[in-house]
Amino acid sequence: MKAPLHPRQDERLKALQAYEVLDTDPEKDFDDIVQLAASICGTPISLVSLVDSERQWFKASVGLELRETPIEQAICSHAILEEEFLEVEDTLQDERMVDNPLCCSEPGLRFYAGALLKTPDGLPIGTLCVLDREPRRLTPLQRDAIKVLARQVMAQLEMRKALGSASTMRQEADHRVKNSLQSLSAFVRIQERRLQSEEAKLAVSKITTRIDAVSKLHEYLYKTDAGSNVDLGVYVSNIVDYLTETAPPHVTMEYAPVSVEVGSQQAVSVGTLINEFVANSFKHAFPDQREGVVRIELAVPSPGIVSVSCSDDGAGMTPDVTTQSGGLGMKIAEIACMELRCELDLRIAARGVTASIEFTPEPRPQYRR
Repeated sequence: MKAPLHPRQDERLKALQAYEVLDTDPEKDFDDIVQLAASICGTPISLVSLVDSERQWFKASVGLELRETPIEQAICSHAILEEEFLEVEDTLQDERMVDNPLCCSEPGLRFYAGALLKTPDGLPIGTLCVLDREPRRLTPLQRDAIKVLARQVMAQLEMRKALGSASTMRQEADHRVKNSLQSLSAFVRIQERRLQSEEAKLAVSKITTRIDAVSKLHEYLYKTDAGSNVDLGVYVSNIVDYLTETAPPHVTMEYAPVSVEVGSQQAVSVGTLINEFVANSFKHAFPDQREGVVRIELAVPSPGIVSVSCSDDGAGMTPDVTTQSGGLGMKIAEIACMELRCELDLRIAARGVTASIEFTPEPRPQYRR
């Protein structure tokens, strides 16, 4: 016979849908639980059964090929009307199941025991059940084990739900941050076009450099779920990719990475330095369409130390540039170095400029070449 509807059917179905688990692929955590339940109870069949409005659907199963059955044939639809547990020693002796095709056929399901899967609000969404084709009875220990395993199923569903909610919130936050950065960058560039003073234009240009560095860091943090620490090698790779897209056609970018973990704020400072150096190289190092190379190199010269080197083989610069306290580019470099607690080593050769730093990562790094 078909089971009557649960007294809180609408709430129950809404709770089931909130887990977003129906019609999903098999997952090892649930498969392991039904395997364990069948082994403990010595039954050939075990299921994680979720009772929907018109069907029962199996998130995990052992010993049964079906993925779902109509609600009219769902023994679990009777089980969810119980307080906590339903055991039917012989289904053909129970009026609720005597006419169920799954039970009265040969070989039919003759034994059923199921522990309810209950939400934190006490709403039953299904069962963890074991079945046999012969009448039988569980021991008290087996019943307790099924109840414990049912709670583990719910713990997995709750964790799955929480991760899904966190992912949704994170996507929304990412969307908002990304829009804010894009709006800020667009606003700054509009202001730059309106300015008359070259010095003011240069100042605004440096602001966009900082925004771009933060934007690239945000993109990396979102994609990798890296939290407060980042892989500097991967982050700088994103920066280099972006700079390569903006490079003049006669200038080539090269990058020699090393994978090392640093604090996210340190990554922003490194990104700012690289942006600053490369932008200046693009603008000043290769006049008259001269071909050249800009190279970025990361290294770990000794445990607990990270080095960053930016170099070009361009026209170089006059020595007095290194002492121009009013130069905004140098000011930005100085601020970034202050944040990294390091000194900027600027070397000028006949062909090109090299700017390098060494700093101590926060936290202590783990690196691999």
